[in-house]
Amino acid sequence: MVKTKVSLSPSKKLKVLLADDHELVRQGLRTLIERTAGFKVCGEAATGLQAVAEARRLNPDIVVVDLDMPGLNGLEVTLRIKRQLPDCEILIFTGSAESDELIRDVFASGAKSYIMKTEAGKFLMDALASLAQHKPFFTDKASAVMFARFISPQKNPAPDGAASDERLSPSEVLVVRLLANGGSNATVARKQHVSVRTVENMRAGIMSKLQLKSFADLVRYAVRNAIIKI
Repeated sequence: MVKTKVSLSPSKKLKVLLADDHELVRQGLRTLIERTAGFKVCGEAATGLQAVAEARRLNPDIVVVDLDMPGLNGLEVTLRIKRQLPDCEILIFTGSAESDELIRDVFASGAKSYIMKTEAGKFLMDALASLAQHKPFFTDKASAVMFARFISPQKNPAPDGAASDERLSPSEVLVVRLLANGGSNATVARKQHVSVRTVENMRAGIMSKLQLKSFADLVRYAVRNAIIKI
């Protein structure tokens, strides 16, 4: 586990945006954060779309975002915020079951820290202190997963911007890229000069072909296969 002690200037508190659909969770996080010198909560959000909008409006230094947000989940929120505010650091906060794949997806999305809600009292402020210096914070579990990722040999890495999965045609890869980058069906249709119904049918076909159940799964697929850049 990486732990960093930071001496933060009392004259300039770092702004933290809280994004969680449970008000009691946000209240608990606010209490933990605001009793620590050097940090202040600048705003709150209860949905994924609201989190992205508030981040754009408030320009926080750090966003603490729940993985399971309504509308856009934490991974999609992270992708959008990092695309618009690359210097903003993201901490994914979750009560979901921990898995190696989830941890890899979290860090692939651009977040630099990931902690369980049950570990907030133990790790939250250490994580925020690390993020204040633009350094990652890993718990023991996340550290083991990330270390294994770097020491494991890469199998046939895909070229930049290309999918390693040959199940998709070039046109399908392009549609995945446009959708995963935040494009709506109508936006993709306009860019591809096709009807919205055509995009809807392609999207459904891609989801079926890849056996994906949600748009979040599609975003994770695009990240893992280098179809979109973080």
